Amino acid sequence: MKLDAKESAWTFWFTLPLYPYNKRRTLRTEVVKDTIWTFDQVQGILYTVVPIRMTVVKLAAGGLLVYAPVAPTRECIRLLNELVAVHGPVKHIILPTSSGLEHKIFVGPFARRFPQAQVWVAPHQWSFPLNLPLSWLGFPPQRTRVLPEYSILTPFADEFEYASLDIDLGRGTFAEVAMLHRRSRTLLVTDAVVSVPEEPPVIVQLDPYPLLFHARDSATEPIEDTEANRRKGWQRISLFAFYFRPSALEPVSLPRTLQGVFKAPDRSKKAYFGLYPFVWQPDWKQSFEALRGEGRLFVAPILQTLIFPQAPQQTLAWADRIASWEFERIIPCHFDAPIAASPHQFRQAFTFLESPSAVSAVDPGFVLPDQDFQFIRELEATLIKRGIATPPPKIR
Repeated sequence: MKLDAKESAWTFWFTLPLYPYNKRRTLRTEVVKDTIWTFDQVQGILYTVVPIRMTVVKLAAGGLLVYAPVAPTRECIRLLNELVAVHGPVKHIILPTSSGLEHKIFVGPFARRFPQAQVWVAPHQWSFPLNLPLSWLGFPPQRTRVLPEYSILTPFADEFEYASLDIDLGRGTFAEVAMLHRRSRTLLVTDAVVSVPEEPPVIVQLDPYPLLFHARDSATEPIEDTEANRRKGWQRISLFAFYFRPSALEPVSLPRTLQGVFKAPDRSKKAYFGLYPFVWQPDWKQSFEALRGEGRLFVAPILQTLIFPQAPQQTLAWADRIASWEFERIIPCHFDAPIAASPHQFRQAFTFLESPSAVSAVDPGFVLPDQDFQFIRELEATLIKRGIATPPPKIR
């Protein structure tokens, strides 16, 4: 049955104009029977689309806890209300980050759909370019609270333990709150660790055009919907999303790009008027396989380079605390989920912050290829030169 367009409409898309703009499908998946569900949507830039995820947990006493809300479209709220009808009302809404605008932007509209729910936010919230109070961003002031330092001070302490990482970046903070649901042995994280599936996630395949767009090797190739092209497009999108400009990608000169436009079989607005200003090198698949690492957990390159090195000991202490918990699966807000993973595997993802001797003790295949970090390091150097960022302390 075809979904009514009004069901997936997102009226406030202009507050954060990311693809797919005013239309966002929602896919609900049961992770732990009658206990945990994920709600996936997609978002991206220039057809570089990745999943963004909300997780809903049933509370033992009845009711639901929502971690990292997504866009509250009619479809999303309908799917959630189906759970409410069986398991009780939404009691708690968690914003587990201070810097993730793609998560923060949905909390106010989402909270208005559940006026009895308590809203909890990560510490040191801020906004750019103006640092506005949360009430100005749509958060309900009478029922919004900062998560206490200790989870025992919350009304859901009997079921959840959490640990907050809060890094001062000078012009703002990076905060992430990882939450452990003890009963199901499930760890919820926002951006700290991810895993990339080889096959495109189901939510991304509901509209395969972005996958097929990036599966081409030139502007002259037609869009062709095949399983192989969907997989190829997804893997290239993953490289774009993590590295921005991976080493296997060669930018094309303007004259050559324009030549491709004139020969493109589709010059419609949907096809960006035939523009395709890059060429993938033959070894691009090797870059993806190195990134994926057979489904391993890893820290995204942008966090490895720009964020966590600003406070390596603080980050490692946070990772150590989480690794002391007992869990068997991890649900991040992006890419693959759920991920079967142990506390040791979680901690191993952060070895890049340790001394070279400690890193060398880890499986060499666990380290991401250095050449793919070049663009991010150039970006870091530019930010430092302009005084926007500060050089990270050296790892001893």
